Amino acid sequence: MVLKDFKAFILRGNVVDLAVGIVIGAAFTAVVSSFVRNLLTPLVSIPGKANFSKLQFTVHGSQFHYGTFVNDLLSFILVSAAVFFFVVRPINTLMARRRAGQETEPGTRDCPQCLSEIPAAARRCSFCTSEVSPTAPAPS
Repeated sequence: MVLKDFKAFILRGNVVDLAVGIVIGAAFTAVVSSFVRNLLTPLVSIPGKANFSKLQFTVHGSQFHYGTFVNDLLSFILVSAAVFFFVVRPINTLMARRRAGQETEPGTRDCPQCLSEIPAAARRCSFCTSEVSPTAPAPS
């Protein structure tokens, strides 16, 4: 009985989707990190230096390695920019093109207040809660 429940749990769509997402995310992280490390960071270092980790200062014998923080901050900014410009923007553009060619599903319409897609028989928008007049009879 326990094995049957475990099998049902593992084979649920959410668990499998999550596992695939984690694996793809790890692989994607490696690709983005390599892109930043091998292509973007050398571009930034053209006018100056690429590695700031040796930068430090000392106050009363305590060493502050601010160069490592600068490296990490620069890496974060470059990774964020790479993901935004090479993943988020192209996907948003593709999704906008895809949505532009699609009409609303049969049996639905746009709310006149918030423009969300709602059922044609709805009397109230589920998104903005404004009252709307139904354009189709309610299913019995």
